[in-house]
Amino acid sequence: MTKSRVRVSISILVFILSLFSQNSSSSPLISPARSKQISWKPRAFVYEGFLTEEECDHLISLAKTELKRSAVADNLSGKSTLSEVRTSSGMFINKGKDAIVSGVEDKIAAWTFLPKENGEDIQVLRYEHGQKYDPHYDYFTDKVNIARGGHRIATVLMYLSDVVKGGETVFPSAEEPPRRGGHKEEDLSDCGRKGVAVKPRRGDALLFFSLHPDATIDQSSLHAGCPVLEGEKWSATKWIHVDSFDKILGGDGNCSDENASCERWAALGECTKNLEYMVGTPELPGFCRSSCHVC
Repeated sequence: MTKSRVRVSISILVFILSLFSQNSSSSPLISPARSKQISWKPRAFVYEGFLTEEECDHLISLAKTELKRSAVADNLSGKSTLSEVRTSSGMFINKGKDAIVSGVEDKIAAWTFLPKENGEDIQVLRYEHGQKYDPHYDYFTDKVNIARGGHRIATVLMYLSDVVKGGETVFPSAEEPPRRGGHKEEDLSDCGRKGVAVKPRRGDALLFFSLHPDATIDQSSLHAGCPVLEGEKWSATKWIHVDSFDKILGGDGNCSDENASCERWAALGECTKNLEYMVGTPELPGFCRSSCHVC
C-alpha cells in the first residue's frame, strides 16, 4: 500500500470515528451502544448519557425563574386544568431558543428518527419532596389537542438531576424483555416496584412510544412519575406528534395577536398548555396565533 493510500485510509477511519464522538455538546450524532431496551410493550428505551452536564445545567437555569404549577389536559374539553394527579411545577422552553436548546432538539430528532417540527416545546419540570404524576397516557382523547399535529406518537423524557430516593418513571402495564433492563428491586421505591421502572439519573433519557407502529393507541404506555421521597427531581420532556406541530392552522391569511398579553403568555408556555385559546383550530382560530408561531 502506498503512503498516499495509507493517508486516505487513516482519514476515512478518523471520519468514521468522529461520527460516534460525543465530545461536542452541539453534536446531534447518536451512539446506538448507549441506548438499551427496557420494554417492548410499550416500546421503551433508555439512552445513558444523552445530555451533557452543560445541557442539564442550561435547561434548569432557563426554567428556574419561570416555574408555575403544572396542569393536565381535560379529557373532554382539552383545556389545561389544575389537578392533584400532577403536583409538579414547570414551564416550556421555546423551540430553538438558543444554540444549546437547538442542539438538544437535534439529538432528539436523530435518536427518534422523527422530524423536529413534529415536536412540542421542551417542558422542564421540578418535583420536590412528595410531588408526583399519577398514571396517565401521553396520547389525547379530545379533538382539541389532536387538531395540531395529531396524536402524540412518542415521548422523550430527559433527567436533569439525580434523585436520592423515589421519582422513578414507572410503566405499570409494561411487559419486560427477557433480560430486565431497569434497576434492581432494592434500588426502587414501592411505587417503582409496581412495573417496569427507570430511576432518574442525570443526563439519561427515556424514549417511549404511545402509539403502535400502525398508529393505533398503545394502552400499555400507561406511565407515572413516582413521588420524590428524598432529594429533588428535575426533568425535561419533549412530546412528539405524528404530524408537524408547527404547521399553520387556518388558511385565512390572518396572522395576528388579539390580546396584548399574547407574547408574555407564549413565553410561559401557554401555547401548549392553553391550546384552545392561544392557537385554536382550523375552524376556530385562537387569539395568539402569531406569538405561538403557527402562521
